[in-house]
Amino acid sequence: MRHQGPTPEFSRPLQTDRVPKAGSLEKLAAEPEELKALAKRMKIPAIHSLTAEIRATPWRGGGLKLEGHVTADLEQVSVISLEAFRETVSIPVSRYFLPPGAVVENEEEDDADPIENGWVDLGEVVAETVALDLDPYPRKPGEAFAEHIEDDEPAKAPSPFAVLARRKPE
Repeated sequence: MRHQGPTPEFSRPLQTDRVPKAGSLEKLAAEPEELKALAKRMKIPAIHSLTAEIRATPWRGGGLKLEGHVTADLEQVSVISLEAFRETVSIPVSRYFLPPGAVVENEEEDDADPIENGWVDLGEVVAETVALDLDPYPRKPGEAFAEHIEDDEPAKAPSPFAVLARRKPE
């Protein structure tokens, strides 16, 4: 399989014309060096494990449908306390691929990715799924921002005549 651009950190190519009509179950697991490279790419402290089970089935005469789930044990930094914390996420996967030049007929297929040279990189699908699911503002479970309420209006300086208004006439 030829890649255009940089080589993915976690590459698991699947030849689309080799997928049986009934489909195939693909199980993936990232190696330690791949986990380090993916953590660097996603700008998080660490990914401790990354696995996926994806069912690949032929779709629309030359296309490919991927469905399954990804599980990642990863470390992030809380935007509140700036402390690292670990969490396990399980993310559903649903992706469609079509050969270049295929006609798109409905909204579901509108998001179909192109099949490149007869191959789909399942590892890159998994990496993209995790990257898109990461919370841009992660926080440790139970953490919350301290309450800080600001008035919509700026504080008004007391009127110099307020003291006179409180005086009783003699």
